[in-house]
Amino acid sequence: MRVTTAFNRLLDLPGVSITDVSFLEDRVIVDVALLRRRLACPESDCGFTTRARYDTRPVSSCWRHLDLGRWGLVVRAELRRLECPAHGVKVEAVPFARHRAGFTRDFEDVIAYLATRTDKTTITRLQRIDWHTVGRICARVVADSLDEDRLDALVTIGVDEVSWKKHHNYLTLVTDHTGKKIVWGSEGKDSETLDTFFDELGTERAAELAAVSMDMGPAFAKSVREEGHAPQAVICIDPFHAVKLVGDALDTVRREVWNEMRQLPDPAQAKKFKGARWSLLKNPENLTDDQAATLRKLKRKGGGIWRAYRLKESFRAIFAGDLDADEAGELIDRWISQAQRSQLPAFVKAAKTIRKFRDGILASIRLKINNGRAEGLNNHVRLLIRRAYGFHTATAALALVMLTCGPITLVLPHERPRIRTG
Repeated sequence: MRVTTAFNRLLDLPGVSITDVSFLEDRVIVDVALLRRRLACPESDCGFTTRARYDTRPVSSCWRHLDLGRWGLVVRAELRRLECPAHGVKVEAVPFARHRAGFTRDFEDVIAYLATRTDKTTITRLQRIDWHTVGRICARVVADSLDEDRLDALVTIGVDEVSWKKHHNYLTLVTDHTGKKIVWGSEGKDSETLDTFFDELGTERAAELAAVSMDMGPAFAKSVREEGHAPQAVICIDPFHAVKLVGDALDTVRREVWNEMRQLPDPAQAKKFKGARWSLLKNPENLTDDQAATLRKLKRKGGGIWRAYRLKESFRAIFAGDLDADEAGELIDRWISQAQRSQLPAFVKAAKTIRKFRDGILASIRLKINNGRAEGLNNHVRLLIRRAYGFHTATAALALVMLTCGPITLVLPHERPRIRTG
């Protein structure tokens, strides 16, 4: 009697009473009985309860609980079955474990928390479970803890993609700029993927969107502009991507000059010029002494490479943060004119792209909305993927992303308030 009372306080499982405790060589088995008389359907979207019992399971159900030092702790119970009008014959739900789980909620919550802090190999050794099990536990915790109302009251969102596996495997992530969290994700990066988000969002909530930040890819903009999605929302193009586009144009010019120098009789000149890459691409305030000296030599030589560098720096200066949308628009128009007259094909092409997305870039400056927060969260996602040494499925990757960067607050067992029963 004293043993069962002590374990009742130790386990602190809701809605059960301990009937027996068995001590084995490597584990402790605790038999429990449910206190409630009504049987509840285990499906999460069903609230059906009944007093009518269909039958009793011929075998006991077991769940792994938090370990007692080196001993594993197993909770065992004899469960009944009920006949649900919507789901048929089901085994009754238990208050201390999720549906179709072989672990208690406390155990799964600890595993999910560890998954957000360390790699799966460490978890498997510490908790003595298979690493596939870690992924399934994360998926169950996300499905159970993810707020169904997280898509309500969205006003400004950011859409971006992140690679979760080699060979062009991507996740599309939607970030709430107000809540500063990832609220939705799915495998893929095309317009059909974002269409799935708007289908889940619904026309009423989509009509409340005021602005959507994204990169210059056409897929996301196409989905946003479709009827029934968010055609009223202002598309904000992140200035970072515009600056990166111009930087890539400079690198294209640099490679063209380098290939021309490789045809010269002296190969050392081409090799020396190849080392000037970072002198051109880095911001002037971040140059080392040697890189600054290389940049001064390029300035003295002039030519197309120096014109390309000046165009890159003048465009970057537009987004220093001290100009409003009107002033920035005037300077962007002036820059487009200069780039088109530069006789540099890479910059002529970049100028056409900047002109195409001019309104979106200025909207980002005017509304002070960009993909900076989404990019920051994506860096966190990349860290998760590197720490996990990759994922085999997009579902496992997305579950860990939502656990770490989504609107989920994991509460460990010792952090929950204790509720006295009886």
